[in-house]
Amino acid sequence: MIAYDDVLARYEPVLGIETHVELGTASKMFCGCATVFGAEPNTQTCPVCLGLPGSLPVMNGTAVEYAARIGLALHCDIASWCRFARKNYFYPDMPKDFQISQYDEPLCTNGFLDVEVDGTTYRIGIERVHMEEDTGKSLHVGGPAGRIHGATHSLVDYNRAGIPLVEIVTRPITGTGAAAPVVAKAYVSELRDTLRALGVSEVRMERGNLRCDVNTSLMPRGGTAWGTRTETKNVNSLRSVERAVRFEMHRQAELLDAGGRVHQETRHFHEDTGGTTPGRSKEEATDYRYFPEPDLVPLAPDAGWVERLRADLPEAPAERRARIAQRLGASDRDMRAMANAGVVDLVGATVEAGASPDDARNWWLGYLAQQANADGIDAGDLAISPAQVARVIELAAELSTGLARQVVDGVLASGQEPDAVVAEQGLAKVTDDDTLGTAVDAVIADQPDVAAKIRAGKLAAAGALVGAVMKATRGQADARAVHRLILERLGVEQ
Repeated sequence: MIAYDDVLARYEPVLGIETHVELGTASKMFCGCATVFGAEPNTQTCPVCLGLPGSLPVMNGTAVEYAARIGLALHCDIASWCRFARKNYFYPDMPKDFQISQYDEPLCTNGFLDVEVDGTTYRIGIERVHMEEDTGKSLHVGGPAGRIHGATHSLVDYNRAGIPLVEIVTRPITGTGAAAPVVAKAYVSELRDTLRALGVSEVRMERGNLRCDVNTSLMPRGGTAWGTRTETKNVNSLRSVERAVRFEMHRQAELLDAGGRVHQETRHFHEDTGGTTPGRSKEEATDYRYFPEPDLVPLAPDAGWVERLRADLPEAPAERRARIAQRLGASDRDMRAMANAGVVDLVGATVEAGASPDDARNWWLGYLAQQANADGIDAGDLAISPAQVARVIELAAELSTGLARQVVDGVLASGQEPDAVVAEQGLAKVTDDDTLGTAVDAVIADQPDVAAKIRAGKLAAAGALVGAVMKATRGQADARAVHRLILERLGVEQ
């Protein structure tokens, strides 16, 4: 593969990111069906979201409010008049054979979001934020990769069809150079944090609440015409956003260097290899035959209502991080480490729940980050809350570090509260001399050579016996009490 530095020596990357966000409303965009995740397939449907003849859509007011709040948080202009359109295409998971969306008259336009990478701030322009409805979900069965190619049959679940969806489309992102893949990841991360702060979506990428289509093209150095873009569809993790951009930069550079040309197409990202493969040729807007939705009246947001929403916006994540840094007394180095791990807000919330800044930072950058990496997810997606981490830290003062980690494991596995895990698994620290004495006597008898060294004055050897007792008690013994008892049993003055 061509070296990354060689790619950058000859080409300038141009990016574009389209992000689909499922809004966290109780009902769907144009009907009253529930939006509960994980319900039995095809149990949350009605004639409207199934597109049956004679059914008519009714707009979800909360979804409109959520979309406007997103636009305001992204510094967008909110339209005084907009409307929906029909986007016509056929897919098995689109029961009406068209999608109600916004085309040339979206609710929100002309915004931006600033992201910081290695001390440099990049302003990502937002072209539009528009409302639409989600599609159903297809399950392809019998193939090796879960895709339609090679599958023996497909199943369709229409529960998701009609869930309120917002699409956030950036302007072309230029001037990022070598940082392009990291900037793309940082943008999606900052956007996710913003949406989470607004409370408009769960933004859980593994559930499809947040889905990214990543557009990548290469422009020859010194040129003025942008290259042909590819669109990598449904990239479902922050790490994968970065990997998808980097792979496409390599792939396109090799193709162009060999005299070939990049085809405008959608591509699939493969988590196992980090590569992309062709999907289908990319449609243009004319292919969708847009026309105004005849069953919905135009939307004209009241200016006073918009200003009330603006005044009610929560603190922006960047501002929150600055406040957290000041409160934690964290150095620039500490803040960069937490930002790179995506745990700044998690550390701040853990401190707010009662933990010390050092303990909160160490747990999120240490054991919890290890668990997230092992699972291939972001730390924020771990099934443990900052309040629960704060309680683990409090318990760690009574337990050993090993036991506290077992408590974390129990919370992640069961969803129980830390105290319930301690009680259920019997993880309380053992401190009474009678119980510990039995274990100490057994270890001394099992390792007489080590005991002889201790009696001879080599007190450092006691560490081996302490470790053996800790292992025998599954880490529940009080190490200091064990050390004291070993010396007492061996007649060594302390």
